[in-house]
Amino acid sequence: MTNIRIYNEPSKFDAARNRYSLGLRCQWGIDNALFYVCRDSAEPKNVLGTAMWIPPTPVSEPQSWSLYLSYWKLWIGQVYMNAIRYGRGGLNVGRYWIWKSRQAEAQAEIWGADGNAMGYKGERGFYFCNIVTVLPEAQGKGIGRALMEEVLKDADEKGLPCYLESSKRQPNVPIYEKFGFKLVREMRCSDEKEEEGINLYCMVREPKAKS
Repeated sequence: MTNIRIYNEPSKFDAARNRYSLGLRCQWGIDNALFYVCRDSAEPKNVLGTAMWIPPTPVSEPQSWSLYLSYWKLWIGQVYMNAIRYGRGGLNVGRYWIWKSRQAEAQAEIWGADGNAMGYKGERGFYFCNIVTVLPEAQGKGIGRALMEEVLKDADEKGLPCYLESSKRQPNVPIYEKFGFKLVREMRCSDEKEEEGINLYCMVREPKAKS
């Protein structure tokens, strides 16, 4: 889901650029994260939904060189997209960096340097739900639930928390609450010159006790 608020004018939103940007991110996820795809059983070439989760990394574990280089590769692809292929497509760079800064601030407040700032026991890392999307015509069929539960079951088995962020309270927060997520932080993303802004809703799910 694209956050239209980080664009100067929603009317200038470039859908082709957005698809390209998401494609870069998804390719990064296929190579470096947990990436799940739901296909149409009748037409396997048709993708009905996808999900990308950043796998847990213990706070004591240094970032690997392969992951470090993958971020550089992603960044170069984004530079090419903005500078050569599509331009910024109406993107408000100031708003974008405010959004990214507030994300980092929220994660630091929730997890902290030791992964346990708010008592969620993330020192062994946590699953970060980065993307979950289902085609409109395929919604209401349990696809989104299946994409979520695939990782939630693993998190419960390993005793690890899960984390996600949303820019919409409705209907997203109530939906995620059904999966056991709790709203732990709500942050405003706007600069001093703006009367309007967007909220960042941060949610954590603690692992369920084994029966």
